[in-house]
Amino acid sequence: MNKPKIGISSWAGNIRYHRRGIEDWLSFRTTTNCANMAPHDIRRPHKRPAISDQQKRRELSLQRQQQNRRDAQQQARSLASTLLSLSSSFDEPSTSEPVLEIELNELESGTECSLEILSEREFNEPALKELDVRQASKLKSSEARKWFSKQLLLPEWMIDVPDRLSDEWYVFARPSGKRCFVVSSNGTTISRLRNGSILHRFPSSLPNGAKTKKASGSGQTYSILDCIFHETDQTYYVIDMICWRGYSLYDCAAEFRFFWLNSKLAESGACELPSYYHKYKFSLVPVYSCDQNGLHAAYAGAAPFVKDGLLFYNKHSHYQPGNTPLALVWKDENCSQYVIDTDSNGQVPSQQQLVLELQSDGKVATSDDPPVYFGCLDGDFLGKLGLSSGNLLRFTIGDGGLTIVDGRIQGADLQYSGKVNRARAFADSYSKVMFQYAARRSPLKIDDLLASINSSNDGGGHDSEMVG
Repeated sequence: MNKPKIGISSWAGNIRYHRRGIEDWLSFRTTTNCANMAPHDIRRPHKRPAISDQQKRRELSLQRQQQNRRDAQQQARSLASTLLSLSSSFDEPSTSEPVLEIELNELESGTECSLEILSEREFNEPALKELDVRQASKLKSSEARKWFSKQLLLPEWMIDVPDRLSDEWYVFARPSGKRCFVVSSNGTTISRLRNGSILHRFPSSLPNGAKTKKASGSGQTYSILDCIFHETDQTYYVIDMICWRGYSLYDCAAEFRFFWLNSKLAESGACELPSYYHKYKFSLVPVYSCDQNGLHAAYAGAAPFVKDGLLFYNKHSHYQPGNTPLALVWKDENCSQYVIDTDSNGQVPSQQQLVLELQSDGKVATSDDPPVYFGCLDGDFLGKLGLSSGNLLRFTIGDGGLTIVDGRIQGADLQYSGKVNRARAFADSYSKVMFQYAARRSPLKIDDLLASINSSNDGGGHDSEMVG
């Protein structure tokens, strides 16, 4: 039986009216057709004819984080309580340490940070704690996976070189492995994957992470780290800090979070070799200012882990759960084993595959907020296969590819392949689809990143600053 194709040419022109803000997502190209992308049209600042879509989202995100400061204290308390208390009934089954060269008084005067400590009374308040646990206990498997998938900061894929890359961004190598939360409190440490399932429950040297006589401070005070577990050396590589001893860092700029991470993690003893009360080693990843030397160090420098691309963080960005254009991931064949997505057998398919979420009206969308719609499935087809809203579906991009006219998606040659494994938490993001699409045709290369840096520096490099 032929697999159905779905197209969006009949309604893509009006897609901006389906959800507020969607027009921002669909203007990423203004001068070129996606199937014939010229690598220099928008990637190098000195040749960029108009502001790009991803750059526009970066600027909007910086504006919004100033206007919409969340209740960081409640956010941290709710996350920690759920990470610690959620029932496991749904769980599926050496280089030297970086030298810190940044001091608190050297931070930019504009660096924002509102450190808020959560008192024992606040964290232990029965009503709030019971509310979090009660809500968590009601989460079904799919709901729990979706909830957890929205708690981590998820970098967009780099489809456009940011403006002022050398001045406003950090870069570091991304360890290959399992992305996870690590939370320590009340004498135990728990790591959870992005879908909420427990990876490890163990003692650690993190604050209140093990039941030892040396434990200090309130047993209810907690810490939350954003990590990647590297299987080969059984090490948690810490890439960000969300909370430390009850201090919330959600609304702190990346510049401060990286300073705090390097300072506090080393003091805790978590970077020491494993022992009876410290089962897994934690390690810092060197973070560089993204000038020419810093980019080279992250890209080509030796690392104690297997690299899976590079991560770029805007220095002023807060810890924003969900997809954010203020953090970016990029890779090529020299710094990652898997540039193009592979299938379940580890093979690169002949045609690009993508995962979209089925909406109640039959449309299939990305995981972005607001989502980008790639097509609409017929009601009879949905009924025949027993598909329902919220299902994650896999599609293949056919020979017709993606059609982009005047910077907007006008058509997509999609073929339905089947439902996705239930352990998966969310659909692909728009930026991932476009990065993978470009990787098969006209990939963004390391030379493009260097050209952008050299352009902004008038062709001159300078010594990179290692911040972590």
